[in-house]
Amino acid sequence: MTGPVLRNIPNALSAYRLVMAPVLAGLALTGHQKPFAVLIVISLVSDVLDGLIARIFRLQTEFGAKLDSIADDATYIAAFIGVVVFKAAEIGPHMPLLYLFMTMVALTSLLHLVKFGRFPSFHLYSFRVGGYLQGGFLVFLFVYGFEIHLFYFVFLYGIAACLEVIVVTLVVRQPISNARGLYWVLRDRHGMG
Repeated sequence: MTGPVLRNIPNALSAYRLVMAPVLAGLALTGHQKPFAVLIVISLVSDVLDGLIARIFRLQTEFGAKLDSIADDATYIAAFIGVVVFKAAEIGPHMPLLYLFMTMVALTSLLHLVKFGRFPSFHLYSFRVGGYLQGGFLVFLFVYGFEIHLFYFVFLYGIAACLEVIVVTLVVRQPISNARGLYWVLRDRHGMG
């Protein structure tokens, strides 16, 4: 049963992440590592739950996809601030990869914003998997510490996922939500054209 309350749960979880992003950034900037770590984990879990609930109960909407994407971007920014404030010394000379990844994430949003006047809500499989990997890395980083191989795997994968988002943005003629990946976008485009 997908009544009004259940229908609003995915959007409420996305809204929670959006509201928590400035709180997380504030905690990071004021040096409160433990509350930051706890709340970033809660935000990351809520990200997994909102998408899972929306997919299982077929509650995916255009509005929900947009809200989720904006909340994801805000959470990325807050997480990035936290990593830079609390873990830059630990990550040390490997930080340029994180900066490159964050630049790629910003580029995906900027390109879509310039082309379509709004933020992307593609939710490509590669980007979703990348989000889960990055979330797992953050949990590992704040609970156990820095692990170089995990760091490189997660953020090189994330850069590849960003490249797919950029290609999809360049290929599509109008904004779309909940696309699965470049293969499906190209298949649908050739099937329609």
